[in-house]
Amino acid sequence: MRIVAVIPAYNEAPRLGAVLASLKGVVNEIIVVDDGSQDETALVAQKEGVHLIRHGINRGQGAALKTGTLAALELGAEIIAHLDADGQHDASTLEHLVNPLKKNQADIVYGSRFAGVVAEGMPASRKALLGAARLFSQYALGIPHTITDPQSGLRAMRAPVAESLVFAQDGMAHCSEILRWVTRSSFRWQEVPVRVRYTDASLKKGQKASHAFKIIWELFLGELVS
Repeated sequence: MRIVAVIPAYNEAPRLGAVLASLKGVVNEIIVVDDGSQDETALVAQKEGVHLIRHGINRGQGAALKTGTLAALELGAEIIAHLDADGQHDASTLEHLVNPLKKNQADIVYGSRFAGVVAEGMPASRKALLGAARLFSQYALGIPHTITDPQSGLRAMRAPVAESLVFAQDGMAHCSEILRWVTRSSFRWQEVPVRVRYTDASLKKGQKASHAFKIIWELFLGELVS
């Protein structure tokens, strides 16, 4: 099956090259969406010879994934994988996400940091924030209690899911938004345990409590207008 990886990237020049190199031979095509970076993120992508799409301004991870997903469908993707550009997601785990799709056991598969695998270097404060986000997702958004990691950005899906997917949230709140939509649809979903690496660089991005509260607020507003 034709597998296309979509990677949103914002100021990830120091880390992006290693991520792209690790995916060579694992997927058929790679799309990097440079979301208004102010460093050499686009140059790194060009040097690696992957498909590059550039946003003129920083629109948010959700918007970048929407752009990349549509582009992947245009490339004829049968499976589309979403991964981060900062090296948190190990390319070797992608096979665990893709296998249930290849075997027609699921339509979308999520990588979970809490389904039996301990995330390397995850601080206690981060675990607490993710725990709070999980409770909010369950009780305010109606996401099933069986979901262990509603904020996971590591996922793979079959083309029919991608074609139907709704991206209303441009920012980080897209994770819970997509999951809520999927669990309310007729598509089959699974979670599989994955290993995630937390580095000093990744912990500096999006790990503050204020960011978590922003996500919750965006989801709350989205629920009001939905």
